Amino acid sequence: MRGLVIKNTGSWYTVRTDDGQTVESKIKGNFRLKGIRSTNPVAVGDYVELITNQEGTAFIASIEERRNYIIRKASNLSKQSHILAANVDQVFLLVTVNYPQTNTVFIDRFLASAEAYRVPVCLIFNKTDLLSPEERRYQDMMMTLYDTIGYACYAISATSGTGIDKLKPLLQDKITLLSGNSGVGKSTLINALIPGVGLRTAEISNAHNTGIHTTTFSEMLEVPGGGYVIDTPGIKGFGTFDIEPAELTSYFKEIFHFSKDCRFNNCTHTHEPGCAVRKALDNHYIAQSRYQSYLNMLEDKDENKYREAY
Repeated sequence: MRGLVIKNTGSWYTVRTDDGQTVESKIKGNFRLKGIRSTNPVAVGDYVELITNQEGTAFIASIEERRNYIIRKASNLSKQSHILAANVDQVFLLVTVNYPQTNTVFIDRFLASAEAYRVPVCLIFNKTDLLSPEERRYQDMMMTLYDTIGYACYAISATSGTGIDKLKPLLQDKITLLSGNSGVGKSTLINALIPGVGLRTAEISNAHNTGIHTTTFSEMLEVPGGGYVIDTPGIKGFGTFDIEPAELTSYFKEIFHFSKDCRFNNCTHTHEPGCAVRKALDNHYIAQSRYQSYLNMLEDKDENKYREAY
């Protein structure tokens, strides 16, 4: 029996079968022994094959090959990964300039990982209604930066509804992963996009300006008129997984653009003579924050810094 995984609570998986049934299932005992270095070898968005034992319990026996997925390092497990979702058409990465602040290293790491698996990303800047004039100018600068690189950016307020109408058409007939730090307003945005879904939300911790964890499992939610949004638990940091240093340049669009003019094919853009990337950086064609994110990923000296999750 074939089906689509629409919810993952950690031990149980809800599968919508091809004939329209909703089946609660578990992973077959030997499934984790097949060399899958992941805390969740089955993810929301996977197509799976189910079998049923004599007691009537459904088990996931196999998963179909994925066309893509979004993956990150598992919390405190350097040799294991965590798959956020599989077989997605696009990602809405929800970020906030404040309440809480999303740092550019997190954004750039997420974007690089999505580039590695050819998943388009839109950056959704939330809580614009809370920003001071100075914070709004900073947001405008960030939006201009990422828009220039080639990432569509939208400024919204999930609470007041500002900008929501621009997002709704983008969801139609697509599977969209919604991700971001804890506290950036993912649940509030989903409540605005899908009336009646009623996801729980929480206030920001004033003491530390950090998000409070409200979503504890991943779930695929149906969009009125066609399409799905995949809601995932908020993440504190984003450690990239299985990206080789030699490949990294191609996952930063603007760095890759200028790297074609470097004197050496294997230029790391750190010290080599005739480096077109550092020349472009000096001439402000590449943002300093993006270059620093590239160096940060290249070196990964303090891996734990970006790997922790709530």
